[in-house]
Amino acid sequence: MEIEHLHSLKKTIGAKQTQKSVARGEVKLVYLANDSDERVTTPVRTLCEEYNIPVDEEHSMDALGRACRIKVKATAVGVLR
Repeated sequence: MEIEHLHSLKKTIGAKQTQKSVARGEVKLVYLANDSDERVTTPVRTLCEEYNIPVDEEHSMDALGRACRIKVKATAVGVLR
């Protein structure tokens, strides 16, 4: 899935919100920024592995924030089912 379409999808933005949604089984794909801090992304990545949710780490925090059309950078974005 291309990140240009993120603005029109139902999603979570941010590591904590994405983790909560993954644990509830609401997420089908997670984007993690490749330039964010490991201590923030590791718990999200581990949870995704536990729930067999694919993780895309090809984009930067700035690119994810722009794709979601928010004014700040984004560490994690979860695409909801």
